[in-house]
Formats: sequence, C-alpha cells, structure tokens
Amino acid sequence: MKAEIIAVGSELLTPSRLDTNSLYLTRRLNERGIDIIRKTIVGDDRKRLADELRRARASADVVIMTGGLGPTLDDISREAATDALGLALVFHQEVIEAMEARFRRMKRRISENNRRQAYILEGAEILANANGTAPGQWLEDEAGILILLPGPPRELEPLFEERCLPRLHRVESAYQFHTVSLRVAGLPESEVDQRIGPIYSSEPRASTTILASPGEIQIHIRGEGSTIEEAREIAENLSARVDAELGTSIFTRRNESMPEVLLACFRDKCLTLAVAESCTGGMVAEKITAVAGSSDYFLGGVVSYAESTKMEWLGVKNSTLKNYGAVSREVASEMADGVRRRAGASVGASTTGIAGPGGTTEETPAGTVFIAVADDDGVDVHGMNIGGERDRVRLWATTRVLDLLRRRVEKL
Repeated sequence: MKAEIIAVGSELLTPSRLDTNSLYLTRRLNERGIDIIRKTIVGDDRKRLADELRRARASADVVIMTGGLGPTLDDISREAATDALGLALVFHQEVIEAMEARFRRMKRRISENNRRQAYILEGAEILANANGTAPGQWLEDEAGILILLPGPPRELEPLFEERCLPRLHRVESAYQFHTVSLRVAGLPESEVDQRIGPIYSSEPRASTTILASPGEIQIHIRGEGSTIEEAREIAENLSARVDAELGTSIFTRRNESMPEVLLACFRDKCLTLAVAESCTGGMVAEKITAVAGSSDYFLGGVVSYAESTKMEWLGVKNSTLKNYGAVSREVASEMADGVRRRAGASVGASTTGIAGPGGTTEETPAGTVFIAVADDDGVDVHGMNIGGERDRVRLWATTRVLDLLRRRVEKL
C-alpha cells in the first residue's frame, strides 16, 4: 500500500517553519506497512492544492493532507478538496455545537468564522478533535482513502493515533516493514558506502539510506516482507553483515546518540569524566549534559581558550606552549591529564585546534585539531585536519572526542 502526504501552508515554504508532521506520519505509516512515495508542501493556493490532490490520488492508495482546516480565509483545504473530488461541502450542526461547548468551557465566545470548520466533504466521516476546533475528515471511495488533518502537531498526533490508526488497521496491506538503524563515527561517507555498498545492493528486499552529518554517519536499513517477522529477519540479517564490515566504527545499533551511548559506557564501568576544551568552546560539555542522567558520570568542564588559562587552570607547562604551540599533541595531552587530575575524574578529555578562518600558520592550517583522552594508563592523542568552515570543524572535533572516549572506556 502506497501513501502520499500533502502539507498545506505558505508558512512551510519559508525558512522559519519546518514540516514535522510528515516525519511523524511517515514513521507511523511505515510501522503499519504503508510506504510513503511522496511528500509535498503546497502554499495557500486553492488551484495548486486541488491539482496536487488530483495527482496524488491517482498514484497513491492513501493521501493525507495536513493543515488548512482552520477558521481563517487562507485555510482552503476543504475547498480545494471539493474542487479536486467534485464533492459538495455539507454543514454539520453537531460540529458547531461541539465547538460552542468547548468555547464555553474556556469562557469564550465562538467566532462566526468558526462556522467554516463545520463544513465536511460529502460522504466523509468526521474525526473528532479533542485538542482543537478543526475536526479531521476521513473519506473512502473507489480512488482510495483521503484523510484531512489539522496542522498543529498537538492536535494532529493524538487525532491520528485515536481516530486514524484504528481505521488503517482494518485495511489490508500487502507489505510490512522493519527498520534497523546503525550509527557510525570516525569514517567519511564515501568510505562507508564503498565498504557496505556491495552488501546492501545484494538484497533486493531491503532499502538502505545513508545520511551524513559532521563526524557521524547514519545507516538505515529497511526490510520489506509479507509479514513483520519476514521484514525483521531481512533487515536484521543485512545489518549483521554491515556490522561485521564496519566493526567498532559502529557506536550504536539502537539509533542512540553518541552522548547516550557514552552515558551507558561510563555507568557500566563506574567511571567519571572531566573535559578541557579550547577550539570546541564548551560544545563537548553541552552535548554530554544534553542527556538526562549525565550527572552520574560527568564532573564538569573547563573552556581554556587563552594560553594563560591553559597554564593556570590545567597546569599546562609554559615550556610546552613555547616549544610546541597551543595547537599541538603535547598541549592536548597536558590539558586532558590536567583536567582529570584537577577534577579528580577517572578520565579526562581535551580539544585544541584552529577552527578558522583566522589564526592559521603554514604548519597549522585552519581545521587542524588535536584531541586527547587521559586515564591512569596514560594519554591517547589524535591529530586531524578537518576541512570546511568553522562550525563544521567544531562539530567534527566534538563528535570525534566523544567517540574516542567511547573507544577508550570500552577497553578499560
């Protein structure tokens, strides 16, 4: 069974609004075995929306329109649907009465504009909306299923869960899907695809998506079968082959973030952590503390940007700075060991580098970064040159030091 999602609203065509509804709907429909073949955003234009709806109904079994069901004149989803389907809009007094009761509870008076929301497509079922004034609509005909949903996520999600999913469960689907998500650190996207491309391309019953972000690659493997058990077996078998190829570069097989994985690692080993940051400017500590429970192992961090703070706060030797420079293996090592000793932590980590664009020399161009991890067994230092602009350098360095911490702790 195939589905399309049409998100309605001119605001979604601006850089200030994101269509999060389609992400939620895709996940829930995939879990039901319904494949999303297209997502479209259409502004508040009645003709364009009607044209898009006609096209979608000709190619998909299920079409979901989100938004455009409000009381204002630019909410035109109902009218566009009548144009596309050739159906009338029918006024339902019970919808108005439900609105009036809702407004009375809030000690407000209903507006005349709200009467527009009581018009329902001829033959459609009314989907009661407990969290807003715009009811959803469900229409089944020879062309398939059309679902109209309000745009606010706090209204759309419970309405879809309570009113739509039970109806979709009654509709037979020829396929079921199961997705396994692997996350990789420390490898470029091109190398990941070169190594696993021959693996995933050999399985026609699965689709593989590779997504890249600074310092991390996500691999989503979706198996397709006539039963959920068959789909799960296909996805799990394929992911096991990918796992064997990439090995320890995979930091999670449960789609967790790196800080979540790090929390589990430190908890399991009953270890504590302190960090000293220069070029990342607190980004490592921010990523760690974004996860609830990080106080179980994270003692704190220091942003030692200037050479004077590296010496005064972390104990970096003046001679080390003079002989090797602030951006060096030697300084990264002393920063990591210094913050560990100062905080009384089991493990210390550090970052020092040039994020750019200024501050470069011939020996240390922009993107030069050194990261270090220290414990009782010594210090590991890794140097790298990260291409790209300032934010990318900082994100790459942050992800890389978290991954180095993961690998070090797993060995302890």
